[in-house]
Amino acid sequence: MGLVYDFDYFMDIYFDRTYVYWRLFYVSQIFKAFTKRRRKSVLDWQAYYIDQALPLWKEEQRTLLNELVEPVPELFRDVAKEKIAGKISEIALKEKATTLTLDTIIRGYITATPKKDHKFLIKKLKQKQIDLTPYEHLLDRTTKARGEKG
Repeated sequence: MGLVYDFDYFMDIYFDRTYVYWRLFYVSQIFKAFTKRRRKSVLDWQAYYIDQALPLWKEEQRTLLNELVEPVPELFRDVAKEKIAGKISEIALKEKATTLTLDTIIRGYITATPKKDHKFLIKKLKQKQIDLTPYEHLLDRTTKARGEKG
């Protein structure tokens, strides 16, 4: 009889623990589902910022954006344009801007551009005769980024 009692005791503990584990698993799955539903991807946020800031974009700003993405290969230009426009729109919305200024556009352009491509960005901004002094803290000014050898 002692052996049966030990077995029953073991089974009670086993089923209690199994129930708790499954219960925790179930709760964690529900939590994951809720957070996935609420969470937005980078592309979702990008589209959201662009949609919200659309009234701020005038023809002049759109033309400037098109000129800034000219160095990007044509295959990737639309993607780059959306990423940069999303970052510019995000900055404008967070600052509660009523218009898109050149400063906002340049800061968004620099922030959205990968550091490895800053040499092209710097070259393009210099072509447009834009003073880079206020944006030095955003720029990657390594020798590689400037396009210098050495």
